[in-house]
Amino acid sequence: MIVIAVLAALLLGGFVALHWMTSVPGDPWVGPLPSLRPAERDLAQRLRSHVVAIASEPHNTFYPVAYAEAATYIERTLTAEGYKVARQTFDAGTATNLEAVIEPQATNATTLVVGAHYDSAGYAPGANDNGTGTAALLELARMLSDLRGRAKVRIRLAFFANEEPPHFKTSRMGSLVYAKALTDKGLTPDAMLSLETLGFYSDEAGSQHYPFPLGVLYPDTANFVAFVGTVSSRSLVQRAVGSFRSVAQFPSVGGTAPGFVQGIDWSDHWSFGQTGVPSLMITDTAPFRYRHYHTRMDTPDKVDFERLARVTTGLGRMLRGWR
Repeated sequence: MIVIAVLAALLLGGFVALHWMTSVPGDPWVGPLPSLRPAERDLAQRLRSHVVAIASEPHNTFYPVAYAEAATYIERTLTAEGYKVARQTFDAGTATNLEAVIEPQATNATTLVVGAHYDSAGYAPGANDNGTGTAALLELARMLSDLRGRAKVRIRLAFFANEEPPHFKTSRMGSLVYAKALTDKGLTPDAMLSLETLGFYSDEAGSQHYPFPLGVLYPDTANFVAFVGTVSSRSLVQRAVGSFRSVAQFPSVGGTAPGFVQGIDWSDHWSFGQTGVPSLMITDTAPFRYRHYHTRMDTPDKVDFERLARVTTGLGRMLRGWR
């Protein structure tokens, strides 16, 4: 009887812990998506243009010409929207982070970093990973440009180099270089959101997969966007999911897990976690639904730009209300 009681207590404790890590506020959108509005149709085309320009061919340190052209395109697009773009070159001059800032009304406002890496993996063009995150960030810069000088928080829009292997989780990873530089200057942000692989969706049952044991908790249809982070960022994940659900008409899930769970820290939010900043990843879950992940087939034609536009619209509304 004692053994049974101990096992029951362990199972109950595990269930309680799992529920604590994965519970998020608000109700997810269910049912058919509303008709796409004209502004969202235009947004979908703008997103497509960005992805085609940045991620039609491999672009990373192995393909330096295309890598530099991607950075130039990002800088030119931001400049055209009236931003002053800061360049942070590192790794012996082979990689460049780019930053545009939406300054707040109050100089003592808190700081939020919203970032996306723009390099591709190896020989992959990287249309979804991470042309979609980069494109969404460029459009968020456009959509939120009217907040400059009057935002409630300082929003640093950061475009990172060197997220992909062989740089991932090394001192050459662009987001880690950027995060450490902010900390060294006494400008440590209050939170960070990483936009990572946002453009593939499916309404087919069984199209979504998860690392164990998350599959027992989340839907098996890959029609949602996910907000995920390590356990230390639980409050931020809850805040972001609740905010997104309050303004977006798009399915969403969210939750946290320990860093050893496969995929939980597979993006630039990892870098900010190394400097103690609450951080999370917003993603379509990448390899857990997208079979072209890190392959030559990750091309613009695989991206669902209409649903990417819906997600970007929701993120824009969420950021507009961020406090």
